[in-house]
Amino acid sequence: MHRAQLLAWAPVLFQAAWVLRERGLLRELIARVAQGASVDELATATDTSPYGVTVLLEAGLATDLVVQQEGRFRPTALAYLVERDPMTRANMNFVQDVCYRAMGHLGEAIASGKPAGLAELGPWSTVYAGLAELGEPARTSWLEFDHFYSDDSFPLVLPQVFSSRPARVLDVGGNTGKFALACLGYDPDVRITVADLPGQLESCRREVEQAGDGRRVSYHPVDLLALDAALPAGHDVIWMSQFLCCFSEVEVVHILRLARSVMGPATRLLIMDNFWDRQQTRAAEVVLQAASLYFTCVANGNSRLYDSGTLRRCVERAGLEIVDERHGVGLGHSLLECRGAPGAATGAAPGGR
Repeated sequence: MHRAQLLAWAPVLFQAAWVLRERGLLRELIARVAQGASVDELATATDTSPYGVTVLLEAGLATDLVVQQEGRFRPTALAYLVERDPMTRANMNFVQDVCYRAMGHLGEAIASGKPAGLAELGPWSTVYAGLAELGEPARTSWLEFDHFYSDDSFPLVLPQVFSSRPARVLDVGGNTGKFALACLGYDPDVRITVADLPGQLESCRREVEQAGDGRRVSYHPVDLLALDAALPAGHDVIWMSQFLCCFSEVEVVHILRLARSVMGPATRLLIMDNFWDRQQTRAAEVVLQAASLYFTCVANGNSRLYDSGTLRRCVERAGLEIVDERHGVGLGHSLLECRGAPGAATGAAPGGR
């Protein structure tokens, strides 16, 4: 019954936790952990009315963020996580700024197969079409959420990416250029092509040029779901990071076939993504299973964070085979290395060096 009531009131209690953090109440409680803090002390320290402090702390009691003893409040271990843990902060910011209002449209999104909640953020058909125009604080929270789960993993996989000494790397869905810049810093000779929607390529170009590495990067504007979509040939490695989860299963197969069509016999396709069935903790599973509803209601209406078996079947349907796989990379990533399956049609051979 206790868990049922927490679930029933979860949206309200989430907002209470958010305000406890944003108004500095959790910070003040942590600073006064030894002696505890009274309502009046917290009200003065955070410029919040005693009434406001009281109702927020009582909500904190309900969620085990605080404990009370003899009229003084102290933070729990959970309060430290909400205030200081980078993952929890990134997740809460993303939920608050990108998902919260949108989730009121979840039933409509399920019924229609469209991202009905996206209307709370802008007039686009998918979030990717409008990402370059997304207002604040949603854009910052979206990017911080996305980068939090990928940035730390890039250094861990670059040795495998460059194990074949590729001369040219195609980054499909390059977003703001984080992976492209990581490659340029890792190998002084490699050349990168970034393929993405035109608006995203402009963001990527700005980041790359600010880093002073524009001469080794080229750009391929493409809507991969368009009837005439094509990827450029002549690359030794094709890279897709946290990308295929942005598409339905049918679309994933289509995109992988586009990649397959420009792969030569030695071309390596590397896919890095988060699979909920390959996580090492229940907390990580919860993040991924809940985040799938963001794709349903906000991003596009038809994709999700896949389990590993589903993506494997998509790879095979596209005429590819997985020749190597790593799990538990960084914050729960998996890295799949694919080649063209025997008997499948081959594309143009890349250059190499």
